[in-house]
Amino acid sequence: MRLLNFNIIKLFLFLVLGILLGYYTSFDLHAALVLTSILILILGVLWFRFRNTIVKSPLFGILAFVTMTSIGCTTYLINQDKNIPNHYTKSIAPNSSNHLILKVTERLKPDLYNEKYMASIMSLNEKEVSGTLLINVKKDSLTEPLDVDNVLNTSAQLRPIQGPLNPHQFNYKTFLERRNVYHQLYLTPKDYVILSESKTTIYGYADALRKTINSKLKAAGFKPDTLGIINAMLLGQRQDIDSSIYNNYINAGTIHILAVSGLHVGIILIILNGLFKPLMLLRIGYILRPALIVVLLWLFAIIAGLSPSVTRAVTMFSIISVAMHLKRPTNIYNTLVISAFLILLIKPNFLFEVGFQMSYLAVLGIVSFQPAIYKLWSPKFWIIDKPWQIFTVTLGAQIGVLPISLYYFHQFPGLFFISNLVVIPFLGLILGLGLLVIVLALLGFLVPLVVNIYSTIIESLNDFIGWVAAFEDFLFRDIPFDIYEVILSYGIAIALFQFYKIKSAKWLMAGLVFVLGLQAHTIFNTLKADKQALIVFNKSRHTVIGLQNGSELAVFHNLDTLDITNENLIKNYKVGEKLTDITQHKLEPVYQLDTTMLLVIDSLGVYNNLSFKPSTVLLSNSPKINLERMIDSLQPKYIIADASNYTNYVNRWKTTCRRKAVNFHYTKDEGAFVLD
Repeated sequence: MRLLNFNIIKLFLFLVLGILLGYYTSFDLHAALVLTSILILILGVLWFRFRNTIVKSPLFGILAFVTMTSIGCTTYLINQDKNIPNHYTKSIAPNSSNHLILKVTERLKPDLYNEKYMASIMSLNEKEVSGTLLINVKKDSLTEPLDVDNVLNTSAQLRPIQGPLNPHQFNYKTFLERRNVYHQLYLTPKDYVILSESKTTIYGYADALRKTINSKLKAAGFKPDTLGIINAMLLGQRQDIDSSIYNNYINAGTIHILAVSGLHVGIILIILNGLFKPLMLLRIGYILRPALIVVLLWLFAIIAGLSPSVTRAVTMFSIISVAMHLKRPTNIYNTLVISAFLILLIKPNFLFEVGFQMSYLAVLGIVSFQPAIYKLWSPKFWIIDKPWQIFTVTLGAQIGVLPISLYYFHQFPGLFFISNLVVIPFLGLILGLGLLVIVLALLGFLVPLVVNIYSTIIESLNDFIGWVAAFEDFLFRDIPFDIYEVILSYGIAIALFQFYKIKSAKWLMAGLVFVLGLQAHTIFNTLKADKQALIVFNKSRHTVIGLQNGSELAVFHNLDTLDITNENLIKNYKVGEKLTDITQHKLEPVYQLDTTMLLVIDSLGVYNNLSFKPSTVLLSNSPKINLERMIDSLQPKYIIADASNYTNYVNRWKTTCRRKAVNFHYTKDEGAFVLD
């Protein structure tokens, strides 16, 4: 592939390799620092002493790539907060209350019961420390939400982040650990005192500006649903979007427009280029214009929260803007790689962000596949050509993100091309007019006519998205797709793209090899489908048991709902295990998997006069039994308590099992019990 002849792309790939090594291995930070310093020193000496002769040497190239890999690994380790000497995890008082001084750094999307924030720790038990916590504050209609840069004084127990409690469930613990968050607090408004509300960081000032904009827009007459979309598209904040509207955007395949990314920043760059065009009449216009554009783009990124997608987009378009004004030719692949290279040097954890991955893959899909698709047909009339351009851009982006989208979300919106034909022109109008609306609101010149026009545009967009999302038959859900299928799918796409470009038989052969690999992987999964398992799921206040036989799952439960397949714990298991058939049944007292017998003792507490001795016993719905007597009678190897039991009962059972040397498994602490 000719792209790999560019040195920056090679260096970027080895930087990524180094970050992955740092993530998946246990390198020591100090050893990595020493090794990287030595490699850089050797490389520098060779460069300055033998520049003209050694640069073309393969050994020098290998040394450069090894050095870049070491830099990637070291950068990742440096960015792990736990490696900092004064990190709070080294000073926690276990299983007791800790006195904390915190500064709020970010407001997150709330759940049904709590407002959620990220906060940096300023002190722990009177000791100066560093680190980040997740804060859950119980919702209170009489208490205003916290602002960024608020300093709080509180005493509370630091709780570890809960890992997944059911098979194939989203791992929120790992997600937060990649952001250097290892513990959380649960507070009520009475549990903390605000020590300071002053703004001390650029993020605090940005949050204050967003709050001012929202208050002005609310006073001007914008409704909450409209304000939620404005905040998402223009200010990068999605916390206040109504959940039904948000789900409609997901199901219609247009969720990308609610996350400020390359599309948004590209439109803003076009607007700024037009506004500052008169500056080119000045002698220093070719310096002043790009400088102003870059500064304003980064101010926009800060206001939008510096998410991975907006950071990537602003970095890339800043490079493009400077290159355009220097009148030097730019290669879009090099520009993309340089922006990603700079971002990962500063924020290596961004590599694991879904938004970061998808934004780059979408742009790569557009620049690689869109021109080839567009050439297939050249409409003569503008009114047909423009929709065709939008369609090819959308299709190129979809090709770029489809495999990884299926891997993370397991669904595909079949009507994405229809929704994007409308949404993309709408987005340009919403961004352009939205910036004007915000400026007018801040200046106090926002008139009701403009409010009504802009509200109508956004409401019309929401209505259209809702209409598209209503065609549920075109939304393909619960599609199993693993990481191997992702890699093989991208291999097929790259090979076919290269074959189309250079008509080389080797790329056609490579594509066929990847297709065969995909088929082999499918056959392997089919052969594995004879798995048999018994699963006691963790479901609060209920009992859910699964019996898997190959690609079928029989679910036994006492849920009120008639359709168990709508439960996330079953949907996740179905996708993760690639099941094809789910059946539901009422709970039974006994289950058998091969020679293993599971006895369910429910609230009735019946277990006498059995004709067999079960090796495993499930306690559900808080049975009032003498557990010690039951153990002596049945002599089980395992005792399971699911989340339908009272906590005080479980604690008593746990003590009894420890005394009787019987294995005890509580699903609320240890997750689902799986026997296969």
